[in-house]
Amino acid sequence: MIKAENIHKYYDDLHVLKGVNVEVKKGEIVSIVGASGAGKTTLLQILGTLDRASKTEDFNLKINGIEIKGLNDKALAKFRNKHIGFIFQFHQLLPEFTALENVCLPAFIKGTTKINAEKRAKELLDFLGLSHRYNHKPNELSGGEQQRVAVARALVNNPDLIFADEPSGNLDSESAEHLHNLFFKLRDEFGQTFVIVTHNEELANMADRKLVMVDGNIKN
Repeated sequence: MIKAENIHKYYDDLHVLKGVNVEVKKGEIVSIVGASGAGKTTLLQILGTLDRASKTEDFNLKINGIEIKGLNDKALAKFRNKHIGFIFQFHQLLPEFTALENVCLPAFIKGTTKINAEKRAKELLDFLGLSHRYNHKPNELSGGEQQRVAVARALVNNPDLIFADEPSGNLDSESAEHLHNLFFKLRDEFGQTFVIVTHNEELANMADRKLVMVDGNIKN
């Protein structure tokens, strides 16, 4: 599903990623842990095509068999919309839209018709226990409900791959536990691959595989 070789990232003179190599198999749930500043989020953003590596000569990134390095910005955005979903610590829901509208947005960007986008969004919201929240705006939802809406939004285009950056970091312990169990249920139901950056040791240890980042690289 993912094969990345020799990922480097510089911010001015700061060398954040130092030749990271990583592979993730289809249907796998992989957690990435490490101290703050180890490069976890930077790695996630490059793997998720939200950012580009600094040195490209020996860098390679393949997702689902597609070579990412050669894609221009327009092709990359189209690829990302079709194949990748994102879940962030702060759910990034748009406050002026309802739960249903928020979930539909990536589908509208993809070009899905309104009727089909809403049908898929309702299926996901129902699956996530939010059938009574279609028309509620984010400020009318609890933190756990907002994050489940964000999960539905990440899944609406049936992506192959889900990247999550501290997805439970802003939740109480009960909501966090529900979210963690949900990832495994989603993998079993829909076959998605998950890469999760987290400080939550419980979630990290639940994963099929845990990668530890230290000083800009993955510890062997």
